Amino acid sequence: NSGVMSLLRPLLLDVVPTIQQTAALALGRLANYNDDLAEAVVKEDILPQLVCSLSEQNRFYKKAAAFVLRAVGKHSPQLAQAIVQCGALEMLVICLEDFDPGVKEAASWALEYIARHNSELSQAVVDAGAVPLLVLCIQEPEIALKRIAASTLSDISKHSPELAQTVVDAGAIAHLAQMILNPDAKLKRQVLSALSQIAKHSVDLAELVVEAEIFPVVLTCLKDSDEYVKKNGATLIREIAKHTPELSQLIVNAGGVAAVIDCIGSCRGTVRLPGIMMLGYVAAHSENLSMAVIVSKGIPPLCACLIEEHEDHIKAAAAWALGQVGRHTPEHARAVAVANVLPTLLAMYMDTRSSEDLQMKASIFTKKALKNILQKCTYLPALEPLLHDAPPNIMKHIVGQFSKVLPHDSKARRLFVTTGGLKKVQEIKAEPGSLLQEYINTINNCYPEEIVR
Repeated sequence: NSGVMSLLRPLLLDVVPTIQQTAALALGRLANYNDDLAEAVVKEDILPQLVCSLSEQNRFYKKAAAFVLRAVGKHSPQLAQAIVQCGALEMLVICLEDFDPGVKEAASWALEYIARHNSELSQAVVDAGAVPLLVLCIQEPEIALKRIAASTLSDISKHSPELAQTVVDAGAIAHLAQMILNPDAKLKRQVLSALSQIAKHSVDLAELVVEAEIFPVVLTCLKDSDEYVKKNGATLIREIAKHTPELSQLIVNAGGVAAVIDCIGSCRGTVRLPGIMMLGYVAAHSENLSMAVIVSKGIPPLCACLIEEHEDHIKAAAAWALGQVGRHTPEHARAVAVANVLPTLLAMYMDTRSSEDLQMKASIFTKKALKNILQKCTYLPALEPLLHDAPPNIMKHIVGQFSKVLPHDSKARRLFVTTGGLKKVQEIKAEPGSLLQEYINTINNCYPEEIVR
């Protein structure tokens, strides 16, 4: 408010180098604070001046100038665009070739904050020639530089298959894959994130990541003491598993399903989410892969997530995954039903119907999971408790399963009477001529008239 910006600007051209650097640092800290101040830096025409003097100044000034660019660029795509327009990218790319690792790090960081916003800005960073130099930076000895270069590659790759392909063509995968075993947790986080962002786009890209022999090495990350390493490791496995049954099978063969199940069992909260999703994707592909999840004892930890987690989206993901496991055959559905999942799912569905938008999604997932399992479940003891609580749209699936099984199973018919199931069916009010009424009639036809009465 006191007009500091216009006072700092001429100091960027001062004859004393330390004054230049300190002025740049002050501008960077102001711009870093919020987007209004960052906009003021742009409006005062400070950027062209910074860029202009970037190439000839010493390393301290370069670091300070890159900091200002990063501080302005981080707030919004518009501000990042302003940096691109003043020709800063070319200068930042030149700084990636500087002999001082601190300058490389500062430049990489500024490029990351520009590239992360959207694919156009990311493409601008690529067009400026940053990618091959960033791949060189991840091979440098300094850990801090490796981290930030990996992070920048991750942010460039995330927007589109074409951008990810550019990173792959520069030879990034092999170097990233070698660093999965690096002892530095923060570096591992970034490396796993970058590989995930490449693998997520297409089967071809996922296969290239797998060919870099990340299995079984990546499974060690699921046991890491750092929560984010665990999460990013599980995310990478999920992004590969989702594409095809063949890739999922490869993960199963490497012991990936068992490792992810252990990981879900050993942690809490959002760290579990990618692992839950990964099991759902694997199970969705085929009966055999779903069986692999069941045999590896995947159902109990998924049930635990339903009960222990408080966040709707984690519960919904667990419900979805259980639905994918149970939807193939009666055998699959029984494995899920025996774990006493159905009452929990039903309670969740009844609970989520009453509330807000986020829960709308949870409700849809839960309903679909219930439907998937119920339509295949012929294990009646698990279905019976639901007869007493289910709303009409779920009730028809439950009664439908009884109408399939009871006509062919005399023992089940007897039990159905003694447990009060048949009595409950008589209390259901169905529309005449509806599917539900047909199911009820089929059930009633299994019994003598006087028992029904």
